[in-house]
Amino acid sequence: MSDRRAYALLALRLSLGLLMLVWGSDKLVNPDHGVQVAETFYFGILSARAVMPVLGVLEVILGLVVMAGVARRYAYPILAAVTGVTLIGVWRSIVDPWGWMIEGGNALFFPSIIIFSAVLVLMAVGDDDQLVLGRRKPVTVTRS
Repeated sequence: MSDRRAYALLALRLSLGLLMLVWGSDKLVNPDHGVQVAETFYFGILSARAVMPVLGVLEVILGLVVMAGVARRYAYPILAAVTGVTLIGVWRSIVDPWGWMIEGGNALFFPSIIIFSAVLVLMAVGDDDQLVLGRRKPVTVTRS
């Protein structure tokens, strides 16, 4: 595997894991914001304030696991589910980012489709990711 590919996968994995850390930390630090998001985008599902710290901890753990590149067989599908639910929650912003025809569109949420797609890429080529913790085989990175 080339250096570029190895570092690109590392950057993708770190950025997606960092996103989970940010989302999870937000639920821990500001649970009221998590409730507001759940009520606005997810029909109030899991919008109880007491649930936010639990979801926050789970997202932080998921973020750390993804960043470390361990348990990828389980972490990546969970990450796809989390980002996929987010994508569904902001569907108006994907279909009509400027809100010209559908009320509730917001161009700031359009990247949700890119985030979800990035997770799919990571799932598709994640087995090639060499710069992970706990790798049993020696890493051979070549210049290209």
